[in-house]
Amino acid sequence: MKDEARVRKARCYADLKRKILTMAMEPGSDIDEAALSQAYEISRPPFREVLRQLAGEGYITLVENRGAKVSGMNHKTLRDFFIAAPMIYSAVSQLAAKNATDLQIQKLKETQKQFRAAIASGDVEGRALNNERFHAIIGEMADNIYLEPSLTRLLIDHARIGMTFYKPRSRQMAENLKAAAEQHDEFIALIEVGDDQSIARLAVEHWELSRNQIELYVTPAGLDIPLDVASPARQA
Repeated sequence: MKDEARVRKARCYADLKRKILTMAMEPGSDIDEAALSQAYEISRPPFREVLRQLAGEGYITLVENRGAKVSGMNHKTLRDFFIAAPMIYSAVSQLAAKNATDLQIQKLKETQKQFRAAIASGDVEGRALNNERFHAIIGEMADNIYLEPSLTRLLIDHARIGMTFYKPRSRQMAENLKAAAEQHDEFIALIEVGDDQSIARLAVEHWELSRNQIELYVTPAGLDIPLDVASPARQA
């Protein structure tokens, strides 16, 4: 029974993460502890442990005397996201090129296959989840206790933004998605040879590709506040 309880708890954790990343649970929405613990067939104490773990990773927010909420997204979080993304992605990628193991590289290649398969089949959820997994593995490669939590929080919103804004609606958007997949292949190649300088530049280019897609949607006409004021590429 203990093993079965652990399996249910792990399934609950993984499924809640997936629902948050794919926007099945909307940003800022309340988490019904009673209903969800019943749905996942686990008691309240282990369910609260799952919530605490998710809160520690940035997926949810625990509010004293008010329960839990899915981490919100608003203009400030989007602006912070745009500022932090190029710096974090670049630093993490550099360290990954220096520290990656053969096993991690193999995991990255397998995830890339799944990412390409999701693009080919038009699976938006699969694309978002495999893209998140691809960059999370690069974070594992970096092996830095300060950067990895920041990357995790960044990837949560990147996946959610991706679910909302990366559905190709034009030839250009489809071509950008293809270019992103090709850049993933470049990440793998540079990590394999340990080229930390080239991969730092590639990380910023990869971010710029994403930023161009996102800004089509999150910057309404007439909005004068730049979302990525600290982006190195934009300041150059």
